[in-house]
Amino acid sequence: MTPCPTPDKEITLSRMHDLDEVTDALCRPESLSSVLNAKDCSTPLPSYDTLKEMMERLKAVLFPGYFGPSQVHRESLRYHLAANLDSIFRMLSEQIRRGGCFACADYVNDCRGCEVASKEMAMKFMRRIPAIRDMLAEDARAAYEGDPAATSPGETVFCYPSMLTMIHHRIAHELYALKVPIIPRIIGEMAHSRTGIDIHPGAQIGENFFIDHGTGVVIGETCIIGKGCRLYQGVTLGALSFSKNADGTLVKGIPRHPILEDNVTVYAGASILGRITIGKGSVIGGNVWLTHSVPEGSRIVQSGAKARTGEALTGKCEKV
Repeated sequence: MTPCPTPDKEITLSRMHDLDEVTDALCRPESLSSVLNAKDCSTPLPSYDTLKEMMERLKAVLFPGYFGPSQVHRESLRYHLAANLDSIFRMLSEQIRRGGCFACADYVNDCRGCEVASKEMAMKFMRRIPAIRDMLAEDARAAYEGDPAATSPGETVFCYPSMLTMIHHRIAHELYALKVPIIPRIIGEMAHSRTGIDIHPGAQIGENFFIDHGTGVVIGETCIIGKGCRLYQGVTLGALSFSKNADGTLVKGIPRHPILEDNVTVYAGASILGRITIGKGSVIGGNVWLTHSVPEGSRIVQSGAKARTGEALTGKCEKV
């Protein structure tokens, strides 16, 4: 006589059957078509953890003593810099190679040419590190001079979210300019997830740039920002509309974001949309919605808020 299955065994058999059904459903072509990264390439995807370590080493190179070892002596500084630079080059070369595999449908397994190209791109970036440091030093000075609450430039380097964001952006933008695939976006999103400041690596930002407070700032891919500009929290430098191809897909890569000339200030909550130009030295007030260009020295503000019983409050842009 066959013994009756125990309750635990019945549950196990039932669970296995249910999981088989789930597995079958997840393996259906219509389910996989838009989510499966199936490429004939044995190279693994870029490593978030490796890129995170690389960024920590880059911060230690750019701002010795603020990041990395807490005590850096001038006598040993060259050694620390050289050791970090060697590690950065090795990590970046490999991550660029992996990014190439991810981005290229025709990427060839064990392609020596791709490996050489990755190292060449990494070395071009390494040569730009001194210039990146110079720009970041100017950003730190702008933060100190632009924020009365800042006690020193070092304070802005060590703890300001805008400085963390700009460290990531200056690095990501150089890689973007070298046409490195996906790695610039990963580096940019690392800062975005920590600070709430969203800057596309394609955005061109001049020196002496400062974002005060920072939370909610969005700067689009084709933005061009001049020297000495300052933004406050919640500012959007975005696109007004998106052009489409005949098949309905979005047209990629066209200029669609604002141009801010030198020394423009944009206050909290303002939205500047479309490929428009904000003239040199202009000030855009808080919560302004702006979709047209303005000349040099403009002051764009909302009309004064007025209490109207039973009526909605409205704000209009005007020059003052």
